Amino acid sequence: MFIHQGKKRTVKHNLQIASLLSFVAGIVNVAGFLAVAKLTTNVTGHFAFFVDELFKLKFWEGLIYFLYIFFFFLGSFSSSFLVEVLSRRNENYVYIFPTSIECLILTIVAFSGNQLMLENPNVIAFSLLFAMGLQNSLVTRISNATVRTTHLTGLFTDLGIELSQLFFYKEDETRMKLFASVKLRLTIISFFFIGGIVGGIFYSYIGLHVLLLGSVSLILGIIYDTVRLKIKLLQKRHHH
Repeated sequence: MFIHQGKKRTVKHNLQIASLLSFVAGIVNVAGFLAVAKLTTNVTGHFAFFVDELFKLKFWEGLIYFLYIFFFFLGSFSSSFLVEVLSRRNENYVYIFPTSIECLILTIVAFSGNQLMLENPNVIAFSLLFAMGLQNSLVTRISNATVRTTHLTGLFTDLGIELSQLFFYKEDETRMKLFASVKLRLTIISFFFIGGIVGGIFYSYIGLHVLLLGSVSLILGIIYDTVRLKIKLLQKRHHH
């Protein structure tokens, strides 16, 4: 799921990572919005508000929206930087550190969120946007830009294009690739939606502690991949 990169990746690997990370993003999206009334998984809307505040000469409000964008960018940069550094040591474990940081951020916000909502709700938005930038960059890098999990605009665009192409491309190989791609897009959209529903339902009972579901999901993903890698290495040693 995480460890396979480049030519080693299959459609199955992409479906697995898409399911896990889009589910987490769906939880973060809804929990963040219900907590602080801000989008916390993408920055498209924030850019529009940033420009709007500048035109109104409300520079402090504009700075806040700029910081939303900046923290998503910073998460993306940090994730890619860590992957580059770690891949030079052991590429099998490049995903563990960025994913662990995301888990840590979600856990900290889950436990300190109620206090932050009273004192500085923007810190919640900054933290979650950083975590989602981290996640989006990692999955984009691992999947060779095939999978993106934190927002749906591009996904619905790609889905519309690929569904329309099914009416015109009749070659079996091309149609198989299109069907595989459509399946991937629908998987991401579905799990984002499921994560959103789960996030909304549980938020009404436990508030920002719902983010712990995202943390646990990521930890289980790391454990699953680590165990599989260990088994694979043991099998290789056994054969040799």
